This record gives sequence, C-alpha cells and structure tokens, in this order.
Amino acid sequence: MPDPVRTFRHFREVPLHLWRWPNFSPAEIACRGTGQLKLHPAALDKLQALRDRLGKPLIVRSAYRSPEHNRAVGGAPRSKHMIGAAFDIAMSNHDPAAFEAAAREVGFLGFGAYPRSGFMHIDLGPARSWGDPFPPRPVPFAAETPPARETLAASRTLRGTGAAGVATVGAAGVDVAQEVLTEAQGAILPLVPYLDTLRWLFIALALGGIAVAVWARLDDWKRGLR
Repeated sequence: MPDPVRTFRHFREVPLHLWRWPNFSPAEIACRGTGQLKLHPAALDKLQALRDRLGKPLIVRSAYRSPEHNRAVGGAPRSKHMIGAAFDIAMSNHDPAAFEAAAREVGFLGFGAYPRSGFMHIDLGPARSWGDPFPPRPVPFAAETPPARETLAASRTLRGTGAAGVATVGAAGVDVAQEVLTEAQGAILPLVPYLDTLRWLFIALALGGIAVAVWARLDDWKRGLR
C-alpha cells in the first residue's frame, strides 16, 4: 500500500523519520510563498530515482504550491503542484533531451518545456506534454572534474613537501632532546652520541623530501596538474 500524502503547515514540522530522500530537503520541496508542504511520497520517490539515474544535482525551481501561491504565480487551476506531484527543474546543468528521457524511465508522465525560463516541468501524469522544445546545445556538457582541492591532494608535490616538513620538525626535536639529555644524569649520557646520527638521518630525509617535491612539481606541471 502506498504511503499516504500528508500536509504540513510548515516544512519545519516534517518529522525526520518521514523524510527518506537524501538528495533533497523539505525546504526545497515546500511552497515558496507560504512554507507549507504537501508530502507526496510516490512523487518524491520518482524524483530521487531521477537524481540517482542522472548522477548530478537537480535544482528544484518549484515543487509544492499552496492554492493561494499557485494563483499568485499564475499556475494552472488544477496544477499538479498543488498536490505535491509536480516539479520544475532547472536545465542549467542538464541536457534537456537526456533529462526528459531519464524522467520518463523512472515514471514521470507529464512534461512541460520552458526554454526561455530555463526549466522543465515534470509530474506524475496523465501523460501529456507542452511547450517549445529546447534548442540543441552547441556542445555537450564537459565531464565533471574533481574540485581543485582534490587534484592538489593527489599531487605528489604535497606528499614530498609533507615528508620534508615532518623530517625537519624531527631534526629540530632531536636537537632539543640532545640538549636536555646533555644536562641530565650521567647514566643517560651514553645515549647522546646516537642522537647525532638520528638528527642527520632526519636532515637527509628532509633533503630527500624537498628533492621529491621539486621533481614532482615539475612533473605535475608537465601533466597539467598545476
């Protein structure tokens, strides 16, 4: 048995246990004019399925509309928005043809194209379509690239400088420890000479890290990571 449609005076009143759509929030689906929300689980299930199929965000321009807000914006008298079964989705990050095909595959039946306003209306039906087609895009969307911080994190330049930094701090720590031990009791004085060796080891590691960082930076630059 399908989940019932529920109405809330404000989207903040929606209990957390009722909200099962991870890529959307009650505020996105609520009426833009009043904050009211008609929770239509079947429609939201299809919206989440569409989001999963496309693999990129859906920018919701309008979802539920209270009757008074629907009148204020000039909506159809029997608009599916008033029962929470319609969504207006911006096409700024989607190819309209691919978007419509995916929406049909997950079960949406009503489609309205608004190319001048840059969005597409989808609803649960009945099956129908209206509006002017979107003009073909001159080029397809470029493949999404990871944010700059992810590219930098993968760069060997950071790894080399990190190793050099750790080694430098280690060498400084050995100097401090040596001074402390030199002032300590005679029983631990034999340990002091070994600290010289440890300090030089850290210094060698620091120099090696700097060398790796310089080489990696040049290599990253050649490969276009910088």
